[in-house]
Amino acid sequence: MRTVWTAAVLLAVLEFPAIGRAQQTELMKRIWAGVQLAQQKYSSGCGTITEVRTSKLLTKPMVFHGKFCADGMTRFALEYTEPDIIRIRYNQDYLNVTTGGGKHTEVMEVGGNVRRTQSFFSKENSLENLQKNFAIDVREGDRLFEMKLTPRSERFRSRVNYVVVKLAKENFLLRSLEVDGKSGVNSVFTIELTSFNSAIAPGTFEVIKPK
Repeated sequence: MRTVWTAAVLLAVLEFPAIGRAQQTELMKRIWAGVQLAQQKYSSGCGTITEVRTSKLLTKPMVFHGKFCADGMTRFALEYTEPDIIRIRYNQDYLNVTTGGGKHTEVMEVGGNVRRTQSFFSKENSLENLQKNFAIDVREGDRLFEMKLTPRSERFRSRVNYVVVKLAKENFLLRSLEVDGKSGVNSVFTIELTSFNSAIAPGTFEVIKPK
Protein backbone atom coordinates (compact mmCIF):
# COMPACT_ATOMS: atom_id res chain seq x y z
CA MET A 1 0.00 0.00 0.00
CA ARG A 2 2.83 2.41 0.85
CA THR A 3 4.42 1.76 -2.55
CA VAL A 4 1.18 2.47 -4.36
CA TRP A 5 0.69 5.69 -2.37
CA THR A 6 4.23 6.89 -3.16
CA ALA A 7 3.75 6.12 -6.86
CA ALA A 8 0.50 8.08 -6.89
CA VAL A 9 2.24 11.10 -5.36
CA LEU A 10 5.04 10.93 -7.91
CA LEU A 11 2.57 10.71 -10.78
CA ALA A 12 0.74 13.73 -9.44
CA VAL A 13 3.99 15.70 -9.30
CA LEU A 14 4.83 14.72 -12.88
CA GLU A 15 1.38 15.55 -14.20
CA PHE A 16 1.17 18.91 -12.43
CA PRO A 17 4.68 20.44 -12.50
CA ALA A 18 5.33 23.07 -9.84
CA ILE A 19 5.33 26.75 -10.81
CA GLY A 20 6.87 29.82 -9.24
CA ARG A 21 5.19 31.69 -6.39
CA ALA A 22 4.32 34.77 -8.50
CA GLN A 23 2.89 32.51 -11.19
CA GLN A 24 0.92 30.61 -8.53
CA THR A 25 -0.73 33.83 -7.36
CA GLU A 26 -1.84 34.72 -10.89
CA LEU A 27 -3.00 31.17 -11.56
CA MET A 28 -4.98 31.12 -8.32
CA LYS A 29 -6.73 34.35 -9.29
CA ARG A 30 -7.57 32.90 -12.72
CA ILE A 31 -8.97 29.72 -11.20
CA TRP A 32 -10.99 31.62 -8.60
CA ALA A 33 -12.53 33.86 -11.27
CA GLY A 34 -13.39 30.81 -13.38
CA VAL A 35 -15.08 29.09 -10.44
CA GLN A 36 -17.22 32.17 -9.75
CA LEU A 37 -18.34 32.27 -13.40
CA ALA A 38 -19.11 28.55 -13.37
CA GLN A 39 -21.30 28.99 -10.30
CA GLN A 40 -23.28 31.65 -12.17
CA LYS A 41 -23.55 29.58 -15.36
CA TYR A 42 -24.54 26.26 -13.78
CA SER A 43 -27.31 26.71 -11.24
CA SER A 44 -27.97 22.98 -10.83
CA GLY A 45 -26.51 19.65 -11.85
CA CYS A 46 -26.58 15.89 -11.39
CA GLY A 47 -24.04 13.16 -11.84
CA THR A 48 -22.24 10.14 -10.44
CA ILE A 49 -19.77 9.92 -7.60
CA THR A 50 -17.23 7.32 -6.52
CA GLU A 51 -15.60 7.50 -3.11
CA VAL A 52 -12.50 5.50 -2.25
CA ARG A 53 -11.99 5.47 1.51
CA THR A 54 -8.79 4.30 3.18
CA SER A 55 -7.67 4.06 6.79
CA LYS A 56 -5.15 2.20 8.91
CA LEU A 57 -8.12 0.46 10.50
CA LEU A 58 -9.29 -0.92 7.14
CA THR A 59 -7.66 -4.02 5.69
CA LYS A 60 -8.48 -2.75 2.19
CA PRO A 61 -10.01 0.40 0.71
CA MET A 62 -13.77 0.78 0.80
CA VAL A 63 -15.30 1.87 -2.50
CA PHE A 64 -18.69 3.58 -2.61
CA HIS A 65 -20.69 4.26 -5.78
CA GLY A 66 -23.60 6.65 -5.99
CA LYS A 67 -25.48 9.47 -7.67
CA PHE A 68 -26.00 13.06 -6.64
CA CYS A 69 -27.91 16.22 -7.55
CA ALA A 70 -27.27 19.78 -6.42
CA ASP A 71 -29.45 22.86 -6.74
CA GLY A 72 -27.47 25.99 -6.02
CA MET A 73 -25.94 26.18 -2.56
CA THR A 74 -29.08 25.31 -0.64
CA ARG A 75 -30.14 21.84 -1.78
CA PHE A 76 -28.10 18.67 -2.22
CA ALA A 77 -28.90 14.95 -2.48
CA LEU A 78 -26.46 12.03 -2.54
CA GLU A 79 -27.37 8.36 -2.60
CA TYR A 80 -24.79 5.60 -2.37
CA THR A 81 -26.01 2.31 -3.82
CA GLU A 82 -22.86 0.23 -3.27
CA PRO A 83 -21.72 -1.42 -1.06
CA ASP A 84 -24.57 -0.22 1.16
CA ILE A 85 -27.47 2.12 0.56
CA ILE A 86 -26.83 5.48 2.22
CA ARG A 87 -28.89 8.59 1.51
CA ILE A 88 -27.73 12.11 2.35
CA ARG A 89 -30.02 15.07 1.77
CA TYR A 90 -29.57 18.73 2.59
CA ASN A 91 -32.38 21.23 2.05
CA GLN A 92 -32.09 24.79 3.34
CA ASP A 93 -31.46 24.32 7.08
CA TYR A 94 -31.84 20.56 7.44
CA LEU A 95 -29.63 17.54 6.86
CA ASN A 96 -30.86 13.94 6.76
CA VAL A 97 -28.57 10.88 6.76
CA THR A 98 -30.41 7.62 6.13
CA THR A 99 -28.80 4.20 6.68
CA GLY A 100 -29.82 0.61 7.44
CA GLY A 101 -31.70 0.17 4.19
CA GLY A 102 -33.86 3.18 4.92
CA LYS A 103 -34.71 2.17 8.48
CA HIS A 104 -32.65 4.79 10.31
CA THR A 105 -32.58 8.51 9.57
CA GLU A 106 -30.54 11.03 11.53
CA VAL A 107 -32.12 14.49 11.37
CA MET A 108 -29.95 17.55 11.98
CA GLU A 109 -30.44 21.30 11.80
CA VAL A 110 -27.19 22.61 10.30
CA GLY A 111 -28.28 25.66 8.31
CA GLY A 112 -26.43 28.14 10.54
CA ASN A 113 -23.10 26.30 10.19
CA VAL A 114 -23.54 25.89 6.43
CA ARG A 115 -24.35 29.57 5.89
CA ARG A 116 -21.36 30.68 7.95
CA THR A 117 -19.05 28.49 5.87
CA GLN A 118 -20.62 29.63 2.59
CA SER A 119 -20.33 33.26 3.64
CA PHE A 120 -16.69 32.72 4.55
CA PHE A 121 -15.86 31.47 1.06
CA SER A 122 -18.29 33.52 -1.08
CA LYS A 123 -17.81 37.15 -0.01
CA GLU A 124 -15.65 39.64 -1.91
CA ASN A 125 -12.65 38.77 0.28
CA SER A 126 -13.21 35.02 -0.04
CA LEU A 127 -9.89 34.41 -1.79
CA GLU A 128 -8.09 36.33 0.94
CA ASN A 129 -9.91 34.24 3.55
CA LEU A 130 -8.83 31.07 1.82
CA GLN A 131 -5.19 32.14 1.59
CA LYS A 132 -5.20 33.27 5.21
CA ASN A 133 -6.44 29.93 6.51
CA PHE A 134 -4.66 27.58 4.08
CA ALA A 135 -1.27 27.23 2.47
CA ILE A 136 -2.22 26.68 -1.19
CA ASP A 137 -0.16 24.85 -3.79
CA VAL A 138 -1.63 25.40 -7.25
CA ARG A 139 -0.68 23.37 -10.30
CA GLU A 140 -1.85 23.32 -13.90
CA GLY A 141 -1.92 20.24 -16.10
CA ASP A 142 -3.15 19.55 -19.63
CA ARG A 143 -6.74 18.94 -18.56
CA LEU A 144 -6.95 19.79 -14.88
CA PHE A 145 -6.18 22.44 -12.31
CA GLU A 146 -5.09 21.10 -8.93
CA MET A 147 -5.14 22.92 -5.61
CA LYS A 148 -3.71 21.39 -2.46
CA LEU A 149 -4.91 23.18 0.66
CA THR A 150 -2.97 22.63 3.89
CA PRO A 151 -4.57 24.32 6.93
CA ARG A 152 -2.77 27.20 8.60
CA SER A 153 -5.40 28.08 11.23
CA GLU A 154 -6.46 25.86 14.09
CA ARG A 155 -10.06 26.23 12.90
CA PHE A 156 -9.31 23.84 10.05
CA ARG A 157 -6.07 22.18 11.22
CA SER A 158 -7.93 20.38 13.98
CA ARG A 159 -10.13 18.65 11.40
CA VAL A 160 -8.08 17.93 8.29
CA ASN A 161 -4.45 17.36 7.31
CA TYR A 162 -5.04 18.57 3.76
CA VAL A 163 -7.60 18.85 0.97
CA VAL A 164 -6.87 18.36 -2.74
CA VAL A 165 -9.27 19.86 -5.28
CA LYS A 166 -9.11 19.08 -9.00
CA LEU A 167 -11.09 21.15 -11.51
CA ALA A 168 -11.66 20.61 -15.23
CA LYS A 169 -9.88 23.30 -17.24
CA GLU A 170 -12.61 23.67 -19.85
CA ASN A 171 -15.37 24.65 -17.40
CA PHE A 172 -13.82 24.98 -13.90
CA LEU A 173 -16.15 22.30 -12.52
CA LEU A 174 -15.12 19.88 -9.79
CA ARG A 175 -13.71 16.55 -11.01
CA SER A 176 -12.29 15.14 -7.79
CA LEU A 177 -11.89 15.97 -4.13
CA GLU A 178 -9.50 14.37 -1.64
CA VAL A 179 -9.94 14.92 2.08
CA ASP A 180 -7.30 13.62 4.47
CA GLY A 181 -8.85 13.83 7.91
CA LYS A 182 -7.39 13.99 11.39
CA SER A 183 -9.40 10.87 12.19
CA GLY A 184 -7.01 8.88 10.00
CA VAL A 185 -9.54 8.44 7.20
CA ASN A 186 -8.64 9.51 3.67
CA SER A 187 -11.44 9.86 1.12
CA VAL A 188 -11.07 10.55 -2.58
CA PHE A 189 -14.28 11.51 -4.40
CA THR A 190 -14.32 11.22 -8.20
CA ILE A 191 -17.17 13.20 -9.75
CA GLU A 192 -18.77 12.95 -13.20
CA LEU A 193 -21.43 15.53 -14.04
CA THR A 194 -24.04 14.18 -16.45
CA SER A 195 -26.57 17.04 -16.64
CA PHE A 196 -26.65 20.79 -16.05
CA ASN A 197 -29.50 23.23 -15.39
CA SER A 198 -32.08 20.52 -16.06
CA ALA A 199 -35.32 19.78 -14.24
CA ILE A 200 -34.74 17.67 -11.13
CA ALA A 201 -37.39 15.17 -10.06
CA PRO A 202 -39.79 16.35 -7.34
CA GLY A 203 -38.90 14.95 -3.95
CA THR A 204 -35.20 14.68 -4.67
CA PHE A 205 -34.38 17.13 -1.91
CA GLU A 206 -37.24 16.30 0.46
CA VAL A 207 -36.09 16.12 4.08
CA ILE A 208 -37.52 15.28 7.49
CA LYS A 209 -37.35 18.27 9.83
CA PRO A 210 -36.63 18.07 13.56
CA LYS A 211 -39.75 17.89 15.70
